[in-house]
Amino acid sequence: MKKIFGITFGGLQKKTIVLVLVLLVLTVALFALLSAYQNSALVDVVSETRREQQEAISQSSKATMGAVLERALVSSNVLEAELADKDFSELIEDIDMLREMAEELLENRANTAPLEVPLPDPALNGTSSAYALMEEGVDHKSSEYLCYIAHMSSTMVALHRNSEKVDGCYIGLEDGTDLCIDEKSANKFDASGKLIPFPVRQRPWYRGAADSGKLYFTGIMTDAFSGKLLLTCSMPIKCGGETVGVVGVDISLSSMTDFVNSVDEGGFAYIVNDRGQVILGSEGGLFTAELSDSAPDLRESDNAALAAFVKKALSEHTGITALTVDETEYYMVGAPMPSVGWTVISAIDKELTERPEMQLLSEYDKINAAATEKFYESMTKTKWLMLGMLALILALALVSAFIATKRIAKPIEEMTRNVRWDSETGSTFQMLDQYRTGDEIEVLADAFADLSKQTEQYYEENLRITAERERVSTELHMANQIQEGMLPNIFPPFPDRTDFDIYASMDPAKEVGGDFYDFFLIDDDHLCMVIADVSGKGIPAALFMMASKIILSNNAMMGKSPAQILTDTNAAICSNNSREMFVTVWLGILELSSGRMVCSNAGHEYPTIKRPDGIFELFKDKHGFVIGGMSGSKYTEYELMLEPGTKLFVYTDGVPEASDKDNNLFGTQRMLDALNLALDASPKAVLANVRSAVDDFVGEAEQFDDLTMLCFEYFGSAKQ
Repeated sequence: MKKIFGITFGGLQKKTIVLVLVLLVLTVALFALLSAYQNSALVDVVSETRREQQEAISQSSKATMGAVLERALVSSNVLEAELADKDFSELIEDIDMLREMAEELLENRANTAPLEVPLPDPALNGTSSAYALMEEGVDHKSSEYLCYIAHMSSTMVALHRNSEKVDGCYIGLEDGTDLCIDEKSANKFDASGKLIPFPVRQRPWYRGAADSGKLYFTGIMTDAFSGKLLLTCSMPIKCGGETVGVVGVDISLSSMTDFVNSVDEGGFAYIVNDRGQVILGSEGGLFTAELSDSAPDLRESDNAALAAFVKKALSEHTGITALTVDETEYYMVGAPMPSVGWTVISAIDKELTERPEMQLLSEYDKINAAATEKFYESMTKTKWLMLGMLALILALALVSAFIATKRIAKPIEEMTRNVRWDSETGSTFQMLDQYRTGDEIEVLADAFADLSKQTEQYYEENLRITAERERVSTELHMANQIQEGMLPNIFPPFPDRTDFDIYASMDPAKEVGGDFYDFFLIDDDHLCMVIADVSGKGIPAALFMMASKIILSNNAMMGKSPAQILTDTNAAICSNNSREMFVTVWLGILELSSGRMVCSNAGHEYPTIKRPDGIFELFKDKHGFVIGGMSGSKYTEYELMLEPGTKLFVYTDGVPEASDKDNNLFGTQRMLDALNLALDASPKAVLANVRSAVDDFVGEAEQFDDLTMLCFEYFGSAKQ
C-alpha cells in the first residue's frame, strides 16, 4: 500500500471499478463511432477480399499437395511393399523347394550314396562354396544325415550364386552339424587359424522353425561370424515324422535399407514386422529400429491413433492418414507384405507439405500490406484526434477514481490497523461503525469478526483436546506396562533348572495387545506352557486377555489335564461374555523327568516341533472350538514324547499373517525357513531369527496384529 497526496492505493473496490468501467466504455464507444464513419466500408471490402483470396490460395495449394503426396508418398510406399513382398514370396518358394529335396533325400537315403562334406577352405573365400560347420565337440563325419544332405550342395550353391537377395543358405541338423553355402569361408576361423565352433541348434532361425514346426522369419538379426545384419527365413525338415533339421536362407536387406534411407528431408520410412516392432527405419526419424525381441510393439503404443494405424497397416493399404506423434503432425501411409505379415510405413512432416501454401500466403500478405498502407495513412489524423479525446476522458476517469478510492480506502486502513493490533496483542477483532459501509468492506469486517471469534474458540477447544489426548496416552502407557508385567519377562525364568530352556516374546500391534503367553511350574516335575490370541485389539482385548490368562493358570495349578483346563476355562468365560469375545489357546503340560507332554488346542495355530537331528516341522494337531465361542464345548488332548534335544515353537497368527506393502502374507513356509536357519540356535536366538525374517519381509508396512512367539528346548537328564 502506498500513499500519494494523501490517497491510499491498494486493491480495486466495487465502486471504483464501476466508475472507471463506465468512463472507459464511453471512451471506446465514442472512438468506435468516429472511426466507423471513415473506415467501416473500406475495412469490410478489404477484409472480405483478403479472406476470399486466402481461401482460394489455400484450397488450390492443398489440392496440389494432395496430388503430389498421393503420387510420391503412396505410390512409392505401395511399390516398395509389393517388391519386398514379391522377394519374400520367391524366397518362400525356394526354401520350400529345398525342404522337399532334403526330406526326399533323407526318406530315400537307403538308395543314395553318402557324400563327404569338406570343411571351410579359406582359399575359396569370395566364391560360393559348400562346407560343413559343427558345434563344439561334434564330429561332422559321424553325422547320420549330413552325408546325404550333401547331395543338395550344387543346388544350394546355384541358388546362392544366382540370387542377389540370398546372402547365404544352410541346412542345420539335430546332431549339431550344418551344411553351409556362402562366399565367406575365411571368417569361419579364429586368429590362430582354428575353426570356430558354430552353435547351430541355438541360432534363432533354427530354434524358431524347430519349435514352431512351420515357416519362420527371424526378423533382423546379427550374423554369427560377420556381424552383418540379416533376415533369415527357415523351415523344419522332417524324417519319419520327427524334426531332424532346419533349412534356412539369409536374406539381403540392401533394397529395403536403400529405400528407408532414400527418403527426402522431412520424410521417413520404416519396415514393421508382424509383432509391431520397427526393424528398419530412417535415421533420426520418428521411431528407432531395434533388433531385440523386447523392442516396443507400436500396436500397444500409448498413442491410440498410432496403434490403430499400425494394426491396419499390417493387414491392408491405409491411404494417407494424418497422425500426431510427439506433438508433431505427420502424414502417414502403410502398405502390407502379406507373405510375411509385415508392413512398409512412410511418413512426412505435415508442416513440410504446408510450406508452399504458407509461402503463397506470405507473398499475398506482402501485397496486401502495401494495399493497406494508404488506408493507415488516411487513419493517422483520425487516430491523433481520438488519442487526444481518449487522454481527456482518462484524466477525468482518474480524478473520479481518486475521489472514490479515498472514500473506500479510509475504512480499510482503519480495519488494517485494528487487525494488526489484534494479532500483536491477542485481542478479538470488533465490528465498528466506520466499517458499516453497506458494501464489501462491511462484509469483510463481519468476516474478520467471525473469524476472530472462531479462532479463539478453536484455540480453547484445541487446548481441551490436547489435554484429553495426553491423558489417554498416559493411560495407554500404564496399560502397556501392566500388561507386560502380567507376562513372564525375566529370562532365564528358572536359572536353577538345567533340563530345559525357554524364551518368549509379545509385540502388540497397538499400545496394548490381545495376545499372551505363559509358562509356569505346576510342581517340580510338570511345566505348563500356554500361548493364546484374543479376538480384537486395544484395551478391550487386553482386559479379556488378562482374565483369560488368570482363569487358565488357576485351572492348571489345580492339577487338571489340558483338555479339562480348556473345558473349564471355556465354561467360566462363556458364563459372562456379553461382548462375545473369544480366544484361541494352545496349552501343553510337560512331565520333565520323562519328556511326556500332554497338549490340547482350542482353535489355535499348529505348533512346530524339531526332533533331534531333524528340522522344524508343523505338527497338525486336532483343533477344538475357540474358548468363549460356545458354551458346553469339550476339548480333546494328545501326547507327545520329547526326546532330549527336541525343540517346540508355538506362535500366534500375527507371525504367518504379517503382510508387506502389497498385502502379501509372510506365510507358514517363510516362518519354517526362518526357524531352520540355525537348527542349533537357543530358544532366544530362534525367536530373533523369526522376528528378523518378519521385519525384513514387511519393511515399512504397518502391521495390524500382535506378534507373539514361544520357543522351548528340552534337555532331559542330558544337562543335569
